[in-house]
Amino acid sequence: MAQTKNRTVLMQGNEACAEGAIYAGLKFFAGYPITPSSEVAEVLAERLPQVGGTFIQMEDEIASMGAIVGGSLTGAKSMTATSGPGFSLKQENLGYAALTEVPCVIVNVARMGPSTGLPTSPAQGDVMQVKWGTHGDHPIVCVVPQSVSECFALTVEAFNISEELRVPVIVLTDEVIGHMREKITLPEPGEIPVIDRKKPEAGLKKYNPYSVASGDIPPMAAYGDGYHFHVTGLFHDETGFPTGKPAECDKLVRRLMNKIDRRIDRLTMVEEIMMDDAEVVVFAYGCSARSALRAVREARAAGIKAGLIRPKIMWPFPERGIRAAAARARTFVVPELSYGQIIYEVERCAAGQAAVRGVNRVDGEIITPAEILAAIKEG
Repeated sequence: MAQTKNRTVLMQGNEACAEGAIYAGLKFFAGYPITPSSEVAEVLAERLPQVGGTFIQMEDEIASMGAIVGGSLTGAKSMTATSGPGFSLKQENLGYAALTEVPCVIVNVARMGPSTGLPTSPAQGDVMQVKWGTHGDHPIVCVVPQSVSECFALTVEAFNISEELRVPVIVLTDEVIGHMREKITLPEPGEIPVIDRKKPEAGLKKYNPYSVASGDIPPMAAYGDGYHFHVTGLFHDETGFPTGKPAECDKLVRRLMNKIDRRIDRLTMVEEIMMDDAEVVVFAYGCSARSALRAVREARAAGIKAGLIRPKIMWPFPERGIRAAAARARTFVVPELSYGQIIYEVERCAAGQAAVRGVNRVDGEIITPAEILAAIKEG
């Protein structure tokens, strides 16, 4: 799809993720077809060669994740896309990317699980797996679009965060958002900022790949740039070689976590609607946020002081906004297409100041505005 100035088109969410990745500078995609994410790969199979990039269909999801880690180490902005069982298979190499600080983007178009589940039905049961799916303490960032235009914009943002912080970033959508079609105006080149990873100073004679002399995010050379360096999934010191020294291991883990924690303002992105006087607050994301907005508007029309908090970045979790709302509101309503996952984060942050009520579906159908409105009225 050749991009022209401010061209307005009807586009699917998955297609918008692919176009957003191209806009952000994607040069390498490795993946394996899986419903309901396959359109991301289908579009990029055509588009990437048009912009000098490379598309490869791998033999499985494990290899796909490994391939994008390798692609990123060569200096190419890299991405994969998957759903459900495929995302589970990516977890070990996702942990490798987190420990080695390799920028990469993973699109997960969620579907019903566990196991093969309902491949063509929407769900939101992956939200905690995104945060904790791989083992150990590790940094992760996750964006959660709720529209086709956000699929584009937040995919660009995912690449920017990944490149800036040297961290894997998940674009978590769902079958509804991935397959719905909406009008979207494609931005001109340069209209949305695009960030590239920081590289070592030119002419540097000795390169330690994890040196923090210039800050807590090390400059990143590419394989082929002429620098000789080591990358390992073992705990490592600034040289990149393995270490078992307790002080070095402690320093590494704390730096990985702190580079996220210290930038919490940069990584908090929340939309608040009718929250100034809200007594009942709906916390929702993805396709459930679309139903929630309708429910909040209907509640307001009925004289109920309802409001909506919708995160655009789920991880790190927007704790401060929840705490501030809990000090004023009496109830939170948390609609999720799962048995209940993110509700526990809301409860943790509300810290007993407000009641928290879930609205849940696990039958492969979306949560309707009427179901959320009924919960708001109970509040």
